Amino acid sequence: MNLRAALLTAGGLLAVTVSVAFAVTFGPADISTADVWASVAAHLGLGDSALAPLRDGIVWDLRMPRTLLAALCGAGLAVCGAVMQSLLRNPLADPFVLGVSSGASTGAVAVVVLGVGGGAVSLSAGAFAGALLSFGLVLVLSHTLGGSPDRVVLSGVAAMQLFSALTSFTVLTSADAETTRGVLFWLLGSLAGASWGDVLLCAVVLAAVLVVCLGHARTLDAFAFGEDAAAALGVRVARTRLVLLCATALLTATLVSCAGAIGFVGLVLPHAARALTGSGHARLLPVTALAGAVFLVWVDTVARTVIDPQEVPVGVVTSLIGVPAFVAVLYRGRRRA
Repeated sequence: MNLRAALLTAGGLLAVTVSVAFAVTFGPADISTADVWASVAAHLGLGDSALAPLRDGIVWDLRMPRTLLAALCGAGLAVCGAVMQSLLRNPLADPFVLGVSSGASTGAVAVVVLGVGGGAVSLSAGAFAGALLSFGLVLVLSHTLGGSPDRVVLSGVAAMQLFSALTSFTVLTSADAETTRGVLFWLLGSLAGASWGDVLLCAVVLAAVLVVCLGHARTLDAFAFGEDAAAALGVRVARTRLVLLCATALLTATLVSCAGAIGFVGLVLPHAARALTGSGHARLLPVTALAGAVFLVWVDTVARTVIDPQEVPVGVVTSLIGVPAFVAVLYRGRRRA
């Protein structure tokens, strides 16, 4: 890692820390950054907190897990987007190109609306199962069609449309108005139900997948020159693609099961990070993760405070920001062509 990449990574870590500390202070209850540090220090065994139990609960049990989950989701989706764009050699690829999001939506709706599992299966578990089912379908389709990057994308589009249709049909035919509203809010992305269990799960999966992706950083660099060039350099193309697709699908499924479908993070943030670091993935992936974390922390802060006491789904805010950025990517690609 060169000096510039090291400085960007250190600056990103500082930005994430400061963003989390300040984001927790936003909300109806008047919480200061000093209160945040006091609560965190007390719960980590670094001192006693002078905060009242109610204020300590607001910081530690409500806002902190939500803000940390936002950071983890932003980091994970951004990393998945960067890997997918390189792996498929498509600048418009994002974590949901494999149909994971639509499959998760179908699984969640099956649990909430149809009662699949008889109450023994949670919404998150149903979403995770649906995401894996959708990804399995994409793997089977793409393999039977030849396994090339364009076939993977087309298989993902097919799975996305299939599971989106199943979700819409289920909601329209079986859900009442209140259930439909709750499901729609989740489908658009929501961090309102964040818990420390969600934070721990996402952190473990993100760390594992990031290690796998960083271990394949040079391989991803080779994919930029095409599959034939990568194979000539000794890369086992099919095996590497399968490993990285499975890793990104697992991470995406985990994040979607905890926070719903949050679009455009994995599409836009890798391009922004690439402009700072270049295309080398050993530098790109850490900076992309940190940029995604900072981005989604502040997006979630806006989503829960802009029309207080109501809350805007996180996916709506990311789309409002992401669409102009998406158009900019299209125009940039046109100029290069």
